Amino acid sequence: MPQPLLDDALWKRIEPLLPKRRARNRQYAGRAPIPDRAVLTGILFVLRSGIPWRMLPREMGCGSGITCWRRLVRWQRAGVWKRLHVALLTELRQRGRLDLARAIVDSASLRAMRGGKKLDRTLPIAARRGRSIMFLPTPTGFRSSRR
Repeated sequence: MPQPLLDDALWKRIEPLLPKRRARNRQYAGRAPIPDRAVLTGILFVLRSGIPWRMLPREMGCGSGITCWRRLVRWQRAGVWKRLHVALLTELRQRGRLDLARAIVDSASLRAMRGGKKLDRTLPIAARRGRSIMFLPTPTGFRSSRR
């Protein structure tokens, strides 16, 4: 049997970080939503395999690729991935498994000695002027969203 993409231990860490879903209106309920764990499995499958969102196999039981993509964007906007990153780093530090001695600092993350703040010319103009920009995945690539 192949190893699952999302094991129970990782799901227990991720589940509390996901936003709570609104209660459904039973009179006009429509389709039942796909469970978050199934959607996350579909997201991980697409990101690990590199297939297009629309080619996600329905036999996996995670809904359509567009459903997974929409939930990924919604969770990105809700800050789920940042909270997960912080939670996992905190756990690694507590276990003593995070070695910052091997961290690499490059010149892009340091201020220039003379001449003031160094600008990254590869960033959009809005980001260089101090406005935050978030890159969101789309079915065809990435788009920027000003925040």
